[in-house]
Amino acid sequence: MFDFVIIGAGPAGESAAFEARHRDATVAIVDRRWFGGSCPHIGCIPSKSLLNSAERHHENAAAWSWKQTSERRDYMINRPPDAEEPDDANHVDPLREAGAVIYRGEAEVVKRGAVDVRHDGVTHRLEAKNVVIAVGSSSKVPPIPGLDAIKVWTNREATLARELPKSLLVLGGGPTGCELAQAYVRFGVPVTIVQSGDRLMPTDHPRNSATVTDALREDGVVVRLGARAIRARAGAGKDGAHVIDLSDGTTAEGHAILLAVGREFPIDDLGLECYGVDMTGRSHFPHDGRLRVAEGLWIIGDPAGPELHTHQAHYQGEVAVRMALGDPVVPDYRALPRASYTDPEAAFVGVSLEQAKDAGIDAIEFVADFATSTRGYGVQAKRGHVTIVVDRASKTLVGAAIACPDASAAIHECVLAIRARIPIEILADTIHAFPSTSRILNGLFADARRALT
Repeated sequence: MFDFVIIGAGPAGESAAFEARHRDATVAIVDRRWFGGSCPHIGCIPSKSLLNSAERHHENAAAWSWKQTSERRDYMINRPPDAEEPDDANHVDPLREAGAVIYRGEAEVVKRGAVDVRHDGVTHRLEAKNVVIAVGSSSKVPPIPGLDAIKVWTNREATLARELPKSLLVLGGGPTGCELAQAYVRFGVPVTIVQSGDRLMPTDHPRNSATVTDALREDGVVVRLGARAIRARAGAGKDGAHVIDLSDGTTAEGHAILLAVGREFPIDDLGLECYGVDMTGRSHFPHDGRLRVAEGLWIIGDPAGPELHTHQAHYQGEVAVRMALGDPVVPDYRALPRASYTDPEAAFVGVSLEQAKDAGIDAIEFVADFATSTRGYGVQAKRGHVTIVVDRASKTLVGAAIACPDASAAIHECVLAIRARIPIEILADTIHAFPSTSRILNGLFADARRALT
């Protein structure tokens, strides 16, 4: 009998396993493919490596080549030169050293507190006080007629490619689509993004969306908004490119088609019905981040919601184990940061002014232009912003958005401020290093203090 049987060894599952072992709880962890999950192998790590290399190539093409880029990316994901896939040993070994019992295979809940793991014709029955579902997500393949005749890319192919495509068509303008579009266009690949909505990165702050869109267009990405793919024609375009017919009557072409239109959660066949969870589709599965969905059953990571982030998965793994072991904690997503690592970076936490007002908050917004700030002048920025949203009643921060080179780091002062409900008075009275991005925030905090006095 294990204290925890964890199905899925990505960031959420790993986090839960390590937290449980730190608490001396017994753990079995199962995965059918890579321990470590998508993030270190075909997601966060390789994509950021590609972006960094693309920036270096963009600045001096002769100094950093695609061959160097591919080799550096392979090093980052632990993929030998002659291998198609990464080696996950650097994730398996630490789990074993921590005392977790490792299983590779297909897992299924067969009754409350029991999980069967099948591999190579052998079945292992694992008994558990707590079953933790941490299976992550996979790229959604939209039902577009003709698409099945094309060997499409997902984030897997886009991050593992050793050869540059002749051209790239990205379906979907979220963070994944935007990051990979910029990485490839900076290596001279003609890139088009097709986004069905009226802006890229639709869940991000509107100013972040506008900044990233401008940057991509300056790099040469063709951005097509307000159109969705309705049909695919394999090899029907120029020089054998694939053609995608769009809802606005136009077409877009690419020798490689990257799907970045959303994620799917492989939970339907896990046997969650054993815990009374309705998997028939008649009721909405709760992607609200509650973690505990039944007595002894926990869902963490991408299938749990409310969003899809590696840092959210790490957080949920730890919190779920703490809750299961009796700690008086509940998940809190008020200060859940989002970051996209385009050039410039874009980061957002909390709510926008419009979202705050929709939630009934009497809020006020303060905005600074990054390009004309001292920091912006110093890095020769062409665009960017720093925005904060303040609740008039409580005089605390409820949202912030930043688009600039170090946005993913600078946002965390605002993350902490929202999480701890730090008064604007204290934020404004805190000394910030000059001329940092945080110093721009300091000026906005001072503006807010004056306006609310």
